[in-house]
Amino acid sequence: MNIVFMGSPEYAVKILDSLNKNFNILSVYTQPDKPVGRKKVLTPTPVKEYALKNNLKVYTPTSLKNDDVIKTLKPDFIVVAAYGLLLPKEILDIAPCINLHASLLPKYRGASPIQSAILNGDRYTGVTSMLMDEGLDTGDILVWDYVEVGNNTSIDLFDELGNIAANQIIYTLKNFDKIKPLKQNDIEATYSPKIKKQDGLISFDNALTIDRKYRAFQPWPGIFCDKFKINKMELIDIDSKNNIGEILEICKDGVIIGCKQGRIKLIKIQVPGKKEIDAISYINGKRLKVGDNILD
Repeated sequence: MNIVFMGSPEYAVKILDSLNKNFNILSVYTQPDKPVGRKKVLTPTPVKEYALKNNLKVYTPTSLKNDDVIKTLKPDFIVVAAYGLLLPKEILDIAPCINLHASLLPKYRGASPIQSAILNGDRYTGVTSMLMDEGLDTGDILVWDYVEVGNNTSIDLFDELGNIAANQIIYTLKNFDKIKPLKQNDIEATYSPKIKKQDGLISFDNALTIDRKYRAFQPWPGIFCDKFKINKMELIDIDSKNNIGEILEICKDGVIIGCKQGRIKLIKIQVPGKKEIDAISYINGKRLKVGDNILD
């Protein structure tokens, strides 16, 4: 079976690796190298790194319009996983295009399904093998598997769902002719927008909301207030009523802060332009004590 693969992040690497061990990979499509860090060093995607290490042909177009390469390859399937570009009709018509989308479609079509599941407090999320059409994650469902969200971060779920998708795609391709596609119910569809840096801004109104943002926005953009970025924290409770930002307790490993509803423990924080420090070191440097407000 001959496969063209399209994907970019680490989630997609696990799927590509599984395909590479089971089928013939004709070529790999991924996003172009992007500048990373303060020095803006051009960095390849994880998928490109994998492809080069495994001697696979790699293409990094900025658009798939008028792409004649795939047609000449004559693939049996085109497999897509968090690629970052929509496939035009001329590519969709070449071979069955299967997308491994990290949600239980039709829920969370779009760019950030895993983060959306955490932010909304969903009990379950999963992976859906979908037969692609010209819409945004609107195609017929082929196979799906689910997992509990629990207290996982987006990093945890990307890792777990990547493993599930790696197994799911092999089953989907081997049984493709036996699977009866299921149309999505558009009435039940929800959308997950692309994440922006400003989404990580928090207020101390609700501890549960802070915790969900903290787990959803790892590793980027993280969460932050006007004073500092919160690099490590714990949810203490979600029901208590407190003064916003009040230091309620100083523990061995952190500082418990009041929210209008609930409490959180700050463990590691980072002031803009400075290195990460323990929350205790921060309040000691500011000469703050129990009863003071960490946001002043």
